[in-house]
Amino acid sequence: MCNNKECADYFKSRHEYKRCFEEFRKKWKSYGKPGGFITLIKTSKEERQAIGGIIGKVFFEETLRFSFSEFEQGLQKTRFAPVEIKELLEEYFGETLISTKEQKKEDDDRRREFFDGICQYFEKNHGKGSDAFTWINKMISSKKYGYRILIREFEKQENDARLLAKNIGNALIKLNKMSEDEEDYPLAVFAAYITDNPHYFDRGTTAGLLFIHAICAVKEKELPESAHQWRKLLMQVLIVPDNISSIVHGYGLQLLTKEGRHPAYEAFCKRDEAYVITMENMKGITGVETTGERVYVVENEMVFGYLIQNLKEVNCTILCTSGQPRSVAQILFSYILEGGFKIYYNGDIDPDGVCIADRLWKKFGENFYIWRMEPKDYEKSISKEKIGAIGRAKLENISNPLLRETAKCIRKRGLSAYQENMLKELLFDIGSKT
Repeated sequence: MCNNKECADYFKSRHEYKRCFEEFRKKWKSYGKPGGFITLIKTSKEERQAIGGIIGKVFFEETLRFSFSEFEQGLQKTRFAPVEIKELLEEYFGETLISTKEQKKEDDDRRREFFDGICQYFEKNHGKGSDAFTWINKMISSKKYGYRILIREFEKQENDARLLAKNIGNALIKLNKMSEDEEDYPLAVFAAYITDNPHYFDRGTTAGLLFIHAICAVKEKELPESAHQWRKLLMQVLIVPDNISSIVHGYGLQLLTKEGRHPAYEAFCKRDEAYVITMENMKGITGVETTGERVYVVENEMVFGYLIQNLKEVNCTILCTSGQPRSVAQILFSYILEGGFKIYYNGDIDPDGVCIADRLWKKFGENFYIWRMEPKDYEKSISKEKIGAIGRAKLENISNPLLRETAKCIRKRGLSAYQENMLKELLFDIGSKT
């Protein structure tokens, strides 16, 4: 008859065994048996005597080292024998001991059961040929397409993770129906339709990120790396993101529809007034028409205001991106270049400004010109604003030959240069070329 409880009560009543048993628990979880060696440092005389009494040794040094199996064998020679070591530890700690290997198997089984249940749900409700079933199977087989996201949520709360997966699957089913009907939805309306929460699929949320992974799995797309790519991916599946915050300021650019010039923007152009274009305004736009062959683009609103204020008598086209060009600006750039027109882009000559210009040049290529951002322009517009180590690092991989030379100058001087310091030069270029 085992006396595990009586034995455990004895050891719990003796403080000198506490550290020893803590180490036993660790070893059991690692090996699933009495394996490995126990090392205790700075032991007390009481600890050395207590442990030595079980093992049958006398310890003089403060650091003790002995094997787990030695202690277990020693227990079998005490009045508590026979002792089952696992049951003894469970009685001592008041918990069920599971080895790391057993825990891993248990976790793997729970995950498998979780994913099997989702697969069965999608198969029963939508069929094996559905996008929802395709996504979950690709996720399981490749450990991609949001696998880590769903596992993380599963570890937090299994029921919440199950609901999340079902919502994503149902969203994919809805997307498929939308493509058949050629009907688009604003992102907030789509999210509310699926979950009653209009912000459920917002960019940056767990559901929003998992939704993007699922779309990429079904459409065999690469995961978007920027807000513009995210927006573009959603629009490809007929989901319309927030169309108000993506804006560009314009002057002299006509927007074209199937019926001809957009009447609102035509009126602005006739009145020589600046205007705003949002993604919402781009619905139904098929192209653009410029005033002159060149379109000048600046990133600063003050610079834009100064230029149009001083160019009222000059026929020209100017756009302002307000920093990093958003989706609407990049769509307009494509229309401008497709129409055979040229873009002249000017930004701040600092690490961020140079990087933005370089990315746009690489994306749009021919007929996208870097304007007034050469080394001589840098010297004319330099400020006292210092550039840190992070800024210098951004300038190390510039592709455009002209910007690469400018980047060298910026790294050497360690100072930023701004559009506001070159207003007269910008104004002269536009006025003399139109």
